[in-house]
Amino acid sequence: MNLSHSLLLGSFMWCCFTLQANTHDNMNATLWYQSSAEFKASAIQTYQAATLQLPLAIADKSWTALTNQKENYQQLPPAIIVDIDETILDNSPVAAQSVLLNAGYDPKRWDQWVAMAAAKAVPGAVAFVNTAEAAGVKVLYISNRECEKRTGSDDSCPQKADTLRNLKAVGIEKIDASQIWLKSEQPLWSSEKESRRLLAAKDFRILMSIGDDFGDFLPDVKKNITPEKRSTLVDSYQDYWGTKWFVLANPTYGSWQTILEQPNSQYLQSVPTTNN
Repeated sequence: MNLSHSLLLGSFMWCCFTLQANTHDNMNATLWYQSSAEFKASAIQTYQAATLQLPLAIADKSWTALTNQKENYQQLPPAIIVDIDETILDNSPVAAQSVLLNAGYDPKRWDQWVAMAAAKAVPGAVAFVNTAEAAGVKVLYISNRECEKRTGSDDSCPQKADTLRNLKAVGIEKIDASQIWLKSEQPLWSSEKESRRLLAAKDFRILMSIGDDFGDFLPDVKKNITPEKRSTLVDSYQDYWGTKWFVLANPTYGSWQTILEQPNSQYLQSVPTTNN
């Protein structure tokens, strides 16, 4: 094969690879997450707003972010519940890998990424967490990273040590393993986080919840529910958003997507067709 043929073949292969990558369902969402100034600004905005609310929440002993924390909580020590993935840690390199491989979610690739403990921080997250801890507020990390044994190890949850290492690596100054509650770590700790929120409420007055999924704030919103019902629930808690609940934008994955029935296109609200 001569040089010109090699160059032509290489160009063709690159063109096809680029076309393949560009047609991946998650291409634009991942690009937005990784490259847009808008995402960075919105994340910083979210955490700055939470920081401004923090002194008010600490001082007001009746303040709680949990709708079912109603009795005998006023004298409990304060805490904040945060999600980890796409709330504190940015795992978009895994999404980018899937785009470039033209592949879907792979639990093996995900666990390899967790083991690397290489995720960077979501903008604004570390400064907020360190400010809260310095003010005497315990930060509890309730995550759906799943505990699962790895080949050749007796550790039932190596993901916990990996996660702790990653959180320390991004600059979180005060944290230990007792603050990280992962999915499947305890028998009742499923992807539904309500049982872990209720456990936290026994020992702490919960000042805020911060996450990237609706399920980080309310139970029973991740399956057997319509987008319309979820939207109504958002309206029902108007007073919580931006004061006690803070949501990070995540267009790459989440229960917003998994609750949709196929075909997803049925949920598109397009311009009405006109007959001219």
